[in-house]
Amino acid sequence: MKRVVTLGLAVFMVFLLVGSAAAEYKATMKLASTQSMDHPYMVGAQKFADLIKERSKGRIEIKLYPSNQLGKGEREMTEGIQQGAIDLLVTSTGPLGGFSPSINILDFPFMFRDFNHVDLVMDGPIGRKLLDDFEKANIKALAFWENGFRHLTNSKRPVKTVEDGKGLKIRTMENKVHLAAWKAAGLNPTPMAWGEVFTALQQNVIDGQENPIAVFYSAKLWDAGQKNFSLTAHVYSPTPFLMSKKIFDAMPKEDQEMFQKTAMEVAKFQRKINRDAEEAKLQDMAKNGVTVVRDVDRDSFKKAMLPVYDEFSSQFPKAEIEAIMNAK
Repeated sequence: MKRVVTLGLAVFMVFLLVGSAAAEYKATMKLASTQSMDHPYMVGAQKFADLIKERSKGRIEIKLYPSNQLGKGEREMTEGIQQGAIDLLVTSTGPLGGFSPSINILDFPFMFRDFNHVDLVMDGPIGRKLLDDFEKANIKALAFWENGFRHLTNSKRPVKTVEDGKGLKIRTMENKVHLAAWKAAGLNPTPMAWGEVFTALQQNVIDGQENPIAVFYSAKLWDAGQKNFSLTAHVYSPTPFLMSKKIFDAMPKEDQEMFQKTAMEVAKFQRKINRDAEEAKLQDMAKNGVTVVRDVDRDSFKKAMLPVYDEFSSQFPKAEIEAIMNAK
């Protein structure tokens, strides 16, 4: 009987110590992004910050730093996450292959059928493995948020078929799969940090770019001469929500679980607001002089970009690609 009482007391003390550790842990964290406060990235970030403050009873405060305030671009800020200089980052997958090569498997063209297909993969075991792979680079990936399906824009002409786009000089992310896909389609892709794009478009250094609706709209790229927006939906662009592993590991387990659970909860919120707003943004873009090409011959782009699957087959096993494409 005495042994049972002693064991029960020991268990109680463990729970007391865990609870005490969480109660004593206090932090003010920095959350960074390339995007402005009205972009779905930062709307999700604000929601996350509010929930963490509420659930930690004010122990943990997260301050938001949008629009490249903590770095010149996503690569530099991801390095900040890796080093522990930045606590949290909402980022595209653009530069992330240099930190966790497996993430590039998501950048193949025309891999996802629709948003339901996206959610099935991102929130399932495939998505979890891709997130866990970041730990090898001293980065904690909490969840997949969303950038959206990417579309082609330019200042020269409406693009309906792959033939219409040939010769256009466009900005792409620093991503070897994207670069190869556009070259195969006959365009001239140029990798460039997002912070440099608006000026490059204004000065006609490049003819166009490719991005989800929310990015184009938030940056008001029609003011930089981007008057043609083609709904190519050539690639789905997820948004890994990253945290410094150094900072994550220093938190009590209770807070670690709170961060992971909240990140996944906000993922659903952030994706929904991004998707629900797309049509209204397209209509507003049209009011600002943008020609929205809806009847794009996506098959012509898909056929032209198909060779990239063979080009990168040695790096990304066919079985893994098919597991994503055939997920149901």
